[in-house]
Formats: sequence, structure tokens, C-alpha cells
Amino acid sequence: MMDLINQHFIQVIATVLVLIATPVIRHLTKTVLRKYAVMKGKTENRTGQVVRLFAVIVNSLAVIILIVIWGVDPHNLLVAISSVFAVIGVALFAQWSMLSNITAGIIIFFTTPFKIGDSIRIVDKDIPFDAKVEDILAFHTHLRTKEGELVTYPNSLFFQKGVMILRIDTWNEETDE
Repeated sequence: MMDLINQHFIQVIATVLVLIATPVIRHLTKTVLRKYAVMKGKTENRTGQVVRLFAVIVNSLAVIILIVIWGVDPHNLLVAISSVFAVIGVALFAQWSMLSNITAGIIIFFTTPFKIGDSIRIVDKDIPFDAKVEDILAFHTHLRTKEGELVTYPNSLFFQKGVMILRIDTWNEETDE
């Protein structure tokens, strides 16, 4: 056993460092994202979704680093990765809109074009409507129309349609009439 450890001493030390650094980096990322969310007035639900996504990214990078440290044969690694990406590619092709909605949800989180409680107008030539933002989730946003209907609006459509933020008094005047 000691002979094996001596033979791979550098890899063992590097692996231990990666295994220690990964949770530390995840914690730092979580702390920074939560401070950003508090500063920008984001909901805990939205913040939790983005924190989980970044944790997956950090964990994936740690696995890649461990693969490099242990010198996995590039040919075998390439075969495994291409097989995984083939399966993922088929799944994403079938669900490409899901990925675009998640990406749009992350962009909305960081750019804050509107926030929960804002009254907005979706500028669509076919079906324009006014609504109040109730919740912003990873895939979609809940909007409440003046008639009280709950609309589940895909996040990716916010980047395909015009969105106007309405003044509060405009929303109230129109709903009072």
C-alpha cells in the first residue's frame, strides 16, 4: 500500500487538494451569489436555483481536473465523453427549448429587466397583454393578468418579444376602469 502511495504521491496530494478546494469554492460561490441576490432584491427561491446551477458547474470542473490529474488515457476519455455527449445531444435536441428557458432564466436573474411585483406589458402582435410578475422561476415566469388569470410564460420568450415595464399608477388606473 505504501509503495502505491509513494508511486502516485503527487496525484494523491493533488486529489486531496481538489477534494478540499471544491466545497470551499462552492461555498464562496454560494456566498457571493447570495450577497448579490440580497443587494439586488432577488427572492430566495430564485437565488437557490442559480446557486445549485453553479454548484453543478464547480463539481463538473472538479471531476475534469481529477481526470487530468490521474492521467486518464485521452483516447478512452474521448470515447466516454463523446458517448455521453451523443446521449445528451439527443436529449437536448428533443428538449432544446428547456435549455433556452434555463439560460434565459439565468440572464433574467443577473440583468434584472423586471422584478417580482412589477407590472409589465408583453408586446406581441398576435396576443399583447398586461400582467403583474408574481414569480420568476428557472424555466418560466408566473404572470397575473388584470382579469386574475395566471399565465405561465416561458423565460426565453422575454428575449423574443418586447417587454414594457408599466408605471404603478397606469396599472391601477386601467384596472379600476
